[in-house]
Formats: sequence, structure tokens, C-alpha cells
Amino acid sequence: MKIISTNIGKATTIQWNGKEEETGIFKYPCSEPLFIGKTNVSKDTVIDRVHHGGINKACYLFSSDHYDYWKKLYPDLKWNWGMFGENLTIEGMDESQMRIGDTYQIGTALVQVSQPREPCYKLGIRFDNQNILKQFIDHGYPGTYVRVLKEGTAKKGDVLEMVEQSPNELTVRQFYELLFTRQKDLNILQLAIDNTALPLYKRERLKKFLK
Repeated sequence: MKIISTNIGKATTIQWNGKEEETGIFKYPCSEPLFIGKTNVSKDTVIDRVHHGGINKACYLFSSDHYDYWKKLYPDLKWNWGMFGENLTIEGMDESQMRIGDTYQIGTALVQVSQPREPCYKLGIRFDNQNILKQFIDHGYPGTYVRVLKEGTAKKGDVLEMVEQSPNELTVRQFYELLFTRQKDLNILQLAIDNTALPLYKRERLKKFLK
């Protein structure tokens, strides 16, 4: 896996339900390396600090491998890397193989896979179509947020080197599917509850499905 684009965004004003608000989802490729900090990427814009940024969502990674799929669904959009609001566009990233809790060296930063991206209406704003939310869920390849264990700089061409694979076998895709399926697989559910790399509040919420 390697970085093929670093992306940041500025605050963009949008209309939603008759009101003006700002979003940072409009990200575009940039030429400079990105400094990946503990709670966000330097020079990037994070408006909604409740749902974006922070310890468990410091940086968002999305696979370039999935772009062709979406281009066929939305051929009339002007396509650039960063379309999904990702800070790092990664070649060769596969959410069905990547485990929650895997640790990677990216440039000089050390990061841990923390949780998949769950789409909200702002992705629909970016694609000018709210139908993408269901499509994004159904496709099952959401990209992943990472927790920063060591701050550092990442640039285009840097390779993601696995430092430590999580002993818990829960993959990003398995957890993503678990979140949205009504009939929870009890084995996957238990893996998620036991996975300490997942935010505690998410694991606590899942315990109700064991009853």
C-alpha cells in the first residue's frame, strides 16, 4: 500500500434544510506533505468536531482502488482524489483484509486503524445526491480512520508498512457490515466487543445485541 494523494480542504458553505452551514468534506490534492497530529491533520479543515477529528478520527484513509466503481455511478462529476473527504488516498488498501487495531508506519507517523467511516448527509452534498449514503453502506468499502500513536509527516509515494497486526481478527469491513445489519453475527459481534482498538462507546453500544 502506498499514498498516491495527500488531500486537505477549506471550509465550504453549503445549504442544508434551508440553512447555511460549513463543511470540510470538500478536499483536494495538495503538493505538500501532511503533518498528521493526534487529533487532526495540520492545515486541514474540520468543522464538526463532534463527528470528525479527535483521537479516534485523526486522519481518514480511503482506497484509490474503489474510485472506478464510483466513477461509473457518478460519471458527470468532476473527479479528483479526495472526493470522499479522505486525507490520504491509498493505493492497494483493502478493508476486507485490514484489521481494526492494525498498526502502520506512514512516513514518520505511527498510526492504528480505529474505525470505518460512517457516511452522513455531507457526503451526499459532496456528490450532489443523498442516495450515495445507502450506496456507500451497501458497497461495504468505507475507508478507515486512524488513531495517531506517534505524530509525523506523510507524503505522496510513502508506503504503509505494517508494524504490528492486531491479534483480534475483526476487519474494517466486517465491523462496518456489523454496524448496519439488523441480524448481527454473534461471532463478529463478540470480536468487536473484545477489540480494544475500537472506541469504548462503540463497544458498549454493541453489548445490547448480546441480550
